[in-house]
Amino acid sequence: MMNRTLLRLGQLTALGALALLGLIDVQSGMLAGRDLGLWQIAAAVAAAGVWLPVHRPESRRLPQVALGLAAQSLLLTVVVAASSNEGGTWGLAESAALLGVLMVVARRGRARWATAACGALLLAVAVLPLRSGDPPTYLTFALLQALAGAAAIGVGVYLRTLEGNRQRALDTVRTEQRAEFARDLHDFIAHHVTGIVVQAQGARFIAEQDPKRVLLALEQIEQAGAETMASMRRMVGVLRDPESQPDAPLAPVAGVPDLEALTEQFTAAGGPPARLHVDGETAGLPVEVSTSAYRVVMEALTNARQHAPAATAVDVWLRRTPDHLLLRVANDGPPPRPATPRDRPGYGLAGLAERVRAVGGQITTGPGVDGGWVVDVVLPLNSHL
Repeated sequence: MMNRTLLRLGQLTALGALALLGLIDVQSGMLAGRDLGLWQIAAAVAAAGVWLPVHRPESRRLPQVALGLAAQSLLLTVVVAASSNEGGTWGLAESAALLGVLMVVARRGRARWATAACGALLLAVAVLPLRSGDPPTYLTFALLQALAGAAAIGVGVYLRTLEGNRQRALDTVRTEQRAEFARDLHDFIAHHVTGIVVQAQGARFIAEQDPKRVLLALEQIEQAGAETMASMRRMVGVLRDPESQPDAPLAPVAGVPDLEALTEQFTAAGGPPARLHVDGETAGLPVEVSTSAYRVVMEALTNARQHAPAATAVDVWLRRTPDHLLLRVANDGPPPRPATPRDRPGYGLAGLAERVRAVGGQITTGPGVDGGWVVDVVLPLNSHL
């Protein structure tokens, strides 16, 4: 709202300045030759009509219209210079308006058309003083207006460069944000879906032995499915255009405080029990660290369910020091077999490594000293405080 108000004030100020220059033109005798004077006033008004409105970036129509303005200004200069009418100004309002058009075209016009339009406008602005009928005056002010035109082009190009850099930075941030939430989508969905599959498999085996337990398994499957759908809606909402989804969350909400519920859900879904061990105060952790720790545990539990079905337990250790948050997820199952070229590539560990590096942390994975598989993560705290 404030930007729009400032824009309107700027437009009114510019219009007032052009009107003042127009009055100076009229008082200096521009209307002495009535038809040519009216043409000059109309040319100034037309140029102002192109300069004052807000144009979209990379406009093709803007430089095309500017070419038309330059052509009619050059024609008017030839006609006025060839007439017997002398004295008065050459059109200060038109000069100022054309300089404004020059800047806007350099800033907003499509590059291919803007180059030609700027050249034509610069020529038109430079020869405008020729209408005065006084060669020494023409030469002096022609140079001044040419310099002013070059400055207008420079300002327009500078603003264009700033906008381009800003847009590229926004595109980079948007791309990184979408990549981040794509990893979140993988983490959430992969965790819940693998749990649903395990519960469904377990329900099939216990259906004949204990039908009542099937109902409990179905309730857990329903809950996991609902959580999966909610996670998917949240992440897909962020992957959409933020302008069309202004209320979409900009950061995942699950963090270290949710680890207890996560391990309980993992245990309830079947497979090896997950045990959480916390050493130190975990309240007040930076959100980047908290959410990253949660994602590490989620992915590690998902991998344990998929690749270590023979494990008897999965232990999650969390320890906070003055400078770091230390995290370890270990299972006592046999290490996973090496991947073969025919295996479907996974993005879990790669996503974890990227996420941890993004917050300045370190991650190591591999077989434990006593067997099993261990994921160790160190997340710095000081750089986020």
